[in-house]
Amino acid sequence: MTDKLKSLIPDTLTEPKSHAEMMKHKRLTENAFPHVRMRRLRQNSALRDMVRENQVQVSDLIYPLFVEENIDTPVAIKTMPGVVRETEKTIIDKMKEVADLGIPSVMMFGVSHNKDHHGSDSMDPNGLMARMISSAKKAAPNVAITADLCFCEYTDHGHCGPINERRDVDNDKTIENIAMQAVIAAEAGADMVAPSGMMDGQVAAIRHALDVTGFTHVPIMAYAAKFASVFYGPFRDAAGCSLGHNPNVPTDRKTYQLDPANAREALRDALLDEQEGADILMVKPGMPYLDILAKLREKTDLPLAAYQISGEYAMIRLAAEAGALDYQSAMMESLLAFKRAGADMILTYSACDVAKWLQK
Repeated sequence: MTDKLKSLIPDTLTEPKSHAEMMKHKRLTENAFPHVRMRRLRQNSALRDMVRENQVQVSDLIYPLFVEENIDTPVAIKTMPGVVRETEKTIIDKMKEVADLGIPSVMMFGVSHNKDHHGSDSMDPNGLMARMISSAKKAAPNVAITADLCFCEYTDHGHCGPINERRDVDNDKTIENIAMQAVIAAEAGADMVAPSGMMDGQVAAIRHALDVTGFTHVPIMAYAAKFASVFYGPFRDAAGCSLGHNPNVPTDRKTYQLDPANAREALRDALLDEQEGADILMVKPGMPYLDILAKLREKTDLPLAAYQISGEYAMIRLAAEAGALDYQSAMMESLLAFKRAGADMILTYSACDVAKWLQK
């Protein structure tokens, strides 16, 4: 034993005189020598990499895309730096870029110039939704095309279905329509459909419609816990579905989207979608609802998706532009939070940027 080590150990410990003294010196030793040091595995990047519990990979990403008809050049979205409304021609090059980056899937949103009370254009096999899905699939056959199923981008009032005499969205008429919309999307080449309207029974209606028309292989990613959130603001501008311009309809979506205060209701709603045949469950928004994502992970074995929505993305981008934080570091940390909470896949407008960072 070295002199230095001897000097650190009390003499009475090396030469105990009684059991009481032994116990006393055992306590002293435990206090003097913390055997458990949490920092040991944080000493360098190699050790940190070895014990990292979660990581973001390109295969986790789904890239949301906006496609506007009747425009000649892409339109920048002011509130979402780096995001544009693609044209029906430029979507071809964008899809090739997505494929080259290894991003496995895109979520497609149409910006319609042919709106009516029911959102009929999205149920037309020659309408914008069908055209953009078909073009995207032809441009990048190996990228999974996920079709957002909703009517807010296609209705003249901006709600997610036709309005009834009570000035509310008609739930049952909407799920009839969304079932037709799902079949149109599948016929156009969609690999997966994602109903986002939060109508009761929508997953069951879609599953039945797909099955009876021969699309039994097309999975459903359900917007299972979608909250009535203020963070959707920039998306409303991007998709052209803001409310408030029609005095005859409600100015919010609180009668069908979830109350941000309710966690138990959100879990119940999500698990109902599982019972109706959903293949993937989504929580939306993302970061303000990590608790919902984590609790849902404990309740289901289905794959889970988290949507980092427009307001979340915009906050990070705009803060970075103001010099308040680093875009790459903040974005990667936020996406890692989704993985830690239980997400298997992440929808984010930063997907192309993330893929490039990960390549490096």
